[in-house]
Amino acid sequence: MVALLRDRGVREITVPRRRDYDLTHEADVTRLYRDAAPDVVIHLAAEVGGIGANQANPGRYFYANMAMSLHLIEEARRVGLRKFVQVGTICAYPKHTPVPFREDDLWNGYPEETNAPYGVAKKAALVMLDGYRRQYGLASSYLLPVNLYGPWDNFDPLTSHVIPALIRKCLEASERSAPAIECWGTGRASREFLFVDDAAEGVVRAAELLDEPTPVNLGTGCEITIGELVQLVADACSYTGEIRWDASKPDGQPRRCVDASRAQALLGWRAATPLAEGLARTVAWYRAHRSHRAGYDPSLAGGN
Repeated sequence: MVALLRDRGVREITVPRRRDYDLTHEADVTRLYRDAAPDVVIHLAAEVGGIGANQANPGRYFYANMAMSLHLIEEARRVGLRKFVQVGTICAYPKHTPVPFREDDLWNGYPEETNAPYGVAKKAALVMLDGYRRQYGLASSYLLPVNLYGPWDNFDPLTSHVIPALIRKCLEASERSAPAIECWGTGRASREFLFVDDAAEGVVRAAELLDEPTPVNLGTGCEITIGELVQLVADACSYTGEIRWDASKPDGQPRRCVDASRAQALLGWRAATPLAEGLARTVAWYRAHRSHRAGYDPSLAGGN
């Protein structure tokens, strides 16, 4: 995102880190707005992980994500911010949303249980932005990206999402000549994945073009089962061992795939990176950088 903004000619960019500003604390958010004096806020910060992390931290994930949005949006109103861009989550959709997910279905049910605290907290920010637009005139936009992946992702085995977790698992298994790897669930659940560069372009276009928090999906429209994904990642990592499934572990939401036609209509945006290409680029990046990432620090990567 920072690289893309610089390419667009933006020179004054502040990227707050938790060690300096804990966005779950109102006083820190007030101090951040005072120190940075922004005219546009792009809210990417999150406390988030894969299925295991979601199961282990439902209370914390709801509180942290709700608190960050609550304080950042309220302070935006107080200072008269020009625009607020909120990045939501595909986890906000109901568990049994018809595929492909359309933005009009966002409120037609409760999210999948393991994702619900995080998803509901992010979706509540949409309600807040809509209310603040109508009452206070705060310009904003709201995006719903599918599962993201790419360079600079979180590869920690305890908190990472599925693609970085699989890349690390397959590379380490390949180096040990391990006969098998174990994966959660049945492999039958489906997901959709968006390369980080494509996601960043969509977010920047929303900042440039949208002034109302109409929910907008960002995705490729290409659905893949987790079983198929694991094989793709194994191939990208040159791992040839057996893949074993632990069906006692949850699959999460049964299916995920979005209709991104609204993004094309409103933003002129369409995903450009095929999954195989994105995986190859991500694996290459991780091979080159993993010795520097052994002790993962969220403050140095994507989250708050």
